[in-house]
Amino acid sequence: MTDTLQSTTRALMVQGTTSDAGKSVLVAGLCRVLARQGIRVAPFKSQNMALNSAVTKDGGEIGRAQAVQAQACGIEPSVHMNPVLLKPNTDVGAQVIVQGHALADMDAVGFHNYKKVVMTPIMESFALLQQQYQTIVIEGAGSPAEINLRENDVANMGFAEKADVPVIIIADIDRGGVFAHIYGTLALLSESEQARVKGFVINRFRGDIKLLESGLEWLEQKTGKPVLGVLPYLHGLMLEAEDAINCQQVDAADHQLKVVVPVLTRVSNHTDFDPLRMHPQVNLQFVGKGQPFPAADLIIIPGTKSVRSDLAFLREQGWDKQIQRHLRLGGKVMGICGGYQMLGETIADPHAIEGEAGVSQGLGYLSIATTIEKNKCLQQTEGTLTMPNQMPVTVKGYEIHAGVTQGVSANAPLQLTDGPDGQLGCDDHVFGTYLHGIFEQQGACDAILRWAGLEATQTPDFDEIRQQGIDRIADTIEQHMDLAAIWPQWADKFKR
Repeated sequence: MTDTLQSTTRALMVQGTTSDAGKSVLVAGLCRVLARQGIRVAPFKSQNMALNSAVTKDGGEIGRAQAVQAQACGIEPSVHMNPVLLKPNTDVGAQVIVQGHALADMDAVGFHNYKKVVMTPIMESFALLQQQYQTIVIEGAGSPAEINLRENDVANMGFAEKADVPVIIIADIDRGGVFAHIYGTLALLSESEQARVKGFVINRFRGDIKLLESGLEWLEQKTGKPVLGVLPYLHGLMLEAEDAINCQQVDAADHQLKVVVPVLTRVSNHTDFDPLRMHPQVNLQFVGKGQPFPAADLIIIPGTKSVRSDLAFLREQGWDKQIQRHLRLGGKVMGICGGYQMLGETIADPHAIEGEAGVSQGLGYLSIATTIEKNKCLQQTEGTLTMPNQMPVTVKGYEIHAGVTQGVSANAPLQLTDGPDGQLGCDDHVFGTYLHGIFEQQGACDAILRWAGLEATQTPDFDEIRQQGIDRIADTIEQHMDLAAIWPQWADKFKR
């Protein structure tokens, strides 16, 4: 390890005492802070487990959080920013994606043993980024103190030791027990790992900082390490979640359109619905297991990592009957990716890609048939969307699916660079598409909401909202963190 960790210009790693401590948000904010100062910076997460993913320009798949962090840097996302992505498809197994492309399905034990092998492409990706950028801001995964996962670790201190990078640890005070979280996490690290920790960040603080000061002094005396910042709770922060579904919505006196999204067991890319959460005219409700659908104008079936098993789950909940009733009463139904496949006539998985081999009967609202194939479609695309009785609007997004769908050309509302996509059916009351991110463009979102029954649409600029959220995080970091202590080489840039 380098003497007193002076090499922070090359990289800094953010680890957390728990999942959802604020690692992803802190990394995005630090990336924006550095980018503002003209420092060439890139994000990195060696291993991510999430069903929210993004597609890079060259057709690779990475965690959604790293794509957002790349936007915070003002750069194009790359597969090397997240060289290992795990997409759970059962309670004990996941698809393993290495440098953007699916490698194999592995159970937890199998991947644990595979970690020794996968460290090689991880270090290759990290080295490539270091050649291209002045510094890398790295996000850990979960907690470094998970004793059962320490052997062959590639996500936290195992990577930090191998890459020889300094670490800061963030903890969420809103959960309670923040000092126990920090002190206990540090105590469970090895001596060399403890030496690697530069300090701590306390996240989501509410109240008078004076009431916290005695605890901060105790923590610094007990650990010999500084508290580098106390970040306030940012109420109303709208930023895409890495994995957990975010139900927060903008405050609005009159939500005119009611949208319902069933939460499937392997729901994926639910960030598709973030623009609707942030829409002042939309009341978006996620409905979970055992819950009936409330009255709605539009039901959207989301994507899923396990289409046939989640179709069975949908039927077990009785949601198929509720969708049928909803359509009979004049409501609209939309499906995205796996949800689109469910709306068709059949879904076949002859190669047992997503579970047992076999064929499932779809909901039968669209005249399409899907076969799950071994090669996954991963691409960014753009084109036009023409909804019933409306003019064409431009649209762009990305596709992530192993399904190959037949029958698309009939009544396809989307004309994309690679051909027609999606289908309208049931007298134009049902709409399905493979296109993720379709709500992110104002014109496309307006067109779909008008089709669903919203007359005078007032769709906000989603990209502007995202950028404002990242800027808000960066502003907070600049105000409340001792950045000069983290990057003494750039101390003149961080005068407070």
